[in-house]
Order: sequence, then C-alpha cells, then structure tokens
Amino acid sequence: LVRVLDGERLSGRIVEVEAYIGEDDRASHARFGPTERNAAMYGPPGHAYVYLIYGVHHCLNLVTGPEGFPAAVLIRALEPLEGTERMRLLRGGRPDLTNGPGRLCQALGIDLRFDGADLCAPDALLFVEEGQPVTDEVVGRSPRVGVTGDERARTAPWRLFVKDSPFLSR
Repeated sequence: LVRVLDGERLSGRIVEVEAYIGEDDRASHARFGPTERNAAMYGPPGHAYVYLIYGVHHCLNLVTGPEGFPAAVLIRALEPLEGTERMRLLRGGRPDLTNGPGRLCQALGIDLRFDGADLCAPDALLFVEEGQPVTDEVVGRSPRVGVTGDERARTAPWRLFVKDSPFLSR
C-alpha cells in the first residue's frame, strides 16, 4: 500500500486484513443495504471505502466485489517500508505506527477524502502496488476482531494475517 504525501512515498506491506462480504454478513456495514456512508462498498472493485469510527479513527477498506455487490477488505495492519519518519510524525511520535486500522490511516494521512478513490489509478495519491507474494503456509486465519452478533459473523474465519509478523494489530 502506497500513500504519496507532499511528494514523499509512505508505504507498507499489508500483513493483516478482514473480509466483509455482502448484505448477509451481519458484521458488514452493508447489512442494512446501501447508505450514503457505505456507498463506496457498492462501487467498482479496486476503490477505497473509508469511514470514521467512534468519530475519531479512519478505517481503509479495499472494495473487492463486482459493482453493485458490497464486498470489501478492511486493511488492519501494515509492515512499514518507506517514509517511517513521516509516519512517526503523523502518529505524534508514537512507536506503534501501523498495527491497527486507525493507526495505519493516521500514519499514512488517510481520511474521508479518499472514500471512493481509485486505488489502481496510475496517478493516485493512495494506491495498491504489487509486492512480494506470500505462500499459503505463512497465512493465518481467524475470526474477525471485535465482531459481535450472530454466530456466523462472530466465527467466520475471515481475518487473514501473515503469521509471526510483529506488525499485527493483535
């Protein structure tokens, strides 16, 4: 994931994500259908869905479903690669730069302006760049973090992460 901020590249390797799939997923923002807030989830794949939680923290999702079907992947954690000093400044000097969805958005300067942005556009200020592939052996699965509600939402193994990464949110 790359953010270009004032001409500087801030980047990180995605090491933890959570999937949210369709209106039947009781943990998804799409569970009550389309709204102004979740409109980007129904948009074309490869675009950002950014929202604010608790009125404080931004969260970045990558829309993955076909247009009209709400599916997205929440980016939960990054391994910082480039621009770490700038990230530290944006995080107020804190050492925990990108281990959590709100922290990584703060470290990269991601806010609601990026909601609906094309993360595949060649001139984008926020985009996904091809990185080193990971093998199935190093990918862990678990239920999503902090999900309550029905059993399927609570237990679905839709959190994927790089095992043994020191940059995970949990």
